[in-house]
Amino acid sequence: MCPMLSMKNIVKSFPGVRANNDVSINVDRQTIHALIGENGAGKSTLMNILCGLYQPDSGEIEFDGERVNIGSTFDAIKKGIGMVHQHFMLVPETTVLENVLLGSDTPSRFGLTDYRKGRNLVKKTMAQFNFDIDLDKMVYELSVGEMQRVEIIKALHRGCEILILDEPTAVLTPSETESLFSVMRKLVEMGKTIIFISHKLKEVLAVSDYITVMRQGRVSGNVRTVDTCEVELARMMVGRDVVLRVKREASVPKEEILRLEQYSADNDRKLPAVREVSFDVRAGEIVGIAGVDGNGQTELVEAITGMRKHTNGSIFLNGKDISAAGSLKRRRMGISHIPADRMVFGVNEKCSVEENLILSVYNTKHYSRRGVLLRKELRRYATRLVKKYQVVAASVETRMGTMSGGNMQKIVVAREFSTDPVLLVAAQPTRGVDVGAIEFIHKELLRMRDEGKGILLISMELEEILALADRILVMYEGDIVAELENKNLDEAEIGLYMTGAKRMERMR
Repeated sequence: MCPMLSMKNIVKSFPGVRANNDVSINVDRQTIHALIGENGAGKSTLMNILCGLYQPDSGEIEFDGERVNIGSTFDAIKKGIGMVHQHFMLVPETTVLENVLLGSDTPSRFGLTDYRKGRNLVKKTMAQFNFDIDLDKMVYELSVGEMQRVEIIKALHRGCEILILDEPTAVLTPSETESLFSVMRKLVEMGKTIIFISHKLKEVLAVSDYITVMRQGRVSGNVRTVDTCEVELARMMVGRDVVLRVKREASVPKEEILRLEQYSADNDRKLPAVREVSFDVRAGEIVGIAGVDGNGQTELVEAITGMRKHTNGSIFLNGKDISAAGSLKRRRMGISHIPADRMVFGVNEKCSVEENLILSVYNTKHYSRRGVLLRKELRRYATRLVKKYQVVAASVETRMGTMSGGNMQKIVVAREFSTDPVLLVAAQPTRGVDVGAIEFIHKELLRMRDEGKGILLISMELEEILALADRILVMYEGDIVAELENKNLDEAEIGLYMTGAKRMERMR
C-alpha cells in the first residue's frame, strides 16, 4: 500500500544556505509522524513547502501515489493540508469565530460574511472533534493553549486531512501538553494524519508512530518509534553522543547577590500576582523557580528586571536597594535577562542577527567612540557569538524574522550570557532549542554558576529545574509555598506543592 504522502528529493536553497538537500519522506495515513532535528536542520522549510508557503527548487510531492503541484497556501488547503505554525497566525483583536472563519469558504450574504451560518458550521466542526471554546471571546483574552486549539479548529474547519504541528509544545505547560496529545490521538482515531515537528525527544517517543530525523538539510534517519530511544535519536540529530542530563557538582554559595523582601506585584488586570515574596540568590548558586504556568512567575521576573512596577516590598542587588531603578539601570548594574517570550521581549524581527546580538554592548567603550559605533569590532563580536552558539544563519546580516524559533532563542541566550552579568534571570532559557543546544546552554549555566554568578532559573520544565538548580522555590498563586534543597527530590512531591495541595516551612 502506498503512503498517503510522499515528498521526493526535495531541494530548497536560500541565499547562502541550502535548507533542504535531496530530502525524501513518506507519511502513512492515520499516523502521527514526528519530524525532528537541530535548529536550522530544514524541518520547517520542508513543511512550508508542503503547505504552499515555499516552492521547491526541485523534487516532487505525491498524494496517494499521484503527483501534485502545491503552488500556494490555497492549493494546500484545497488538498487537505493544514498547518499550525510555531508562532500563531491569529488576529488578537478579533473574536475566535472571526479568526476561524477568516480565509475559509464561509457563506456570505449580500457580499458580507454570514456569521450566523458560519457560527453553525464552526460549532459542527467543534462538536465533531470534541472541542469546546467560547467563539465570542477575543483572541488576546485566551491562554496559549486555547490559542493553539483555535488554530487546530481553524485547520479542521477548512477540511484538513493532514495536520502539521510545528513545535506545538514549545509554549505549553505540562498539563496543556498532555491535553494536546489527547487531541492528537483522538484526531488520528477519527481518520486524520499528523506531522509533529518537535525538539523534545520524550514527547516524540510518547506520542508518535514513526520518526524522521533531519540534520544539516538532509534526512539522517527513519525509524519506527517503538524501535528507538532518546540516545539514538539525539545521536542522529546531532551527529555525536549528547549528554541528555549534565553533571552538576555541589555548589559553594558565597555572598548574597539578590534579595527580595515582601515583594509584591500586580498582573495586567491590576490583580495581585506576586504576594509578599521573600528570598535571596547568592553568588555561585542556581535558584530554580518551579510552578504551573500562570502562578505569578512571569510577573515576578518582570518585577525583578524592572519591566513591571512592584506594589510593595524592596529589592536589593549586592546590598543596594534598587526598588526605584528602571530596567535600563538594572541592566547597567549587572542584571541580565533571558525573557520567556522571545518574540515580544527578546528580539527585533526587523533587525539583523548582528543588530540583535549587539544590543547590550553597542554603547560601551569597547564598541563606540564619542557616540560613533566601531562597526568592525561589532561585526567581529557578533560573528564570534554566532560561531560559539552555533546559530544557523547565512550571515550576521540575515534578518531576524527569517530565522527559526530555535535560532532566535540561541541569539537571545548568546547576547545575555555574554554581558558578564552579576545576576542572570533566565526564564525558559531552552524553549524551542534542540538537544545539542540544550546541552550547551545547561553547561554554560553551570559554568557561570561556578564562576560566581548568581542565577535565577524559571522553567516550566521540572526536569530542567531538577537538573540545574541548587535550591528550588515552588510558586503557587503568587506565593512561595516551598523552598527545597535539590537532593534526591521526588517529582511527585514537588507536584503536590505546584498544585497547592501541600505547603511547607521555608528552609531559611
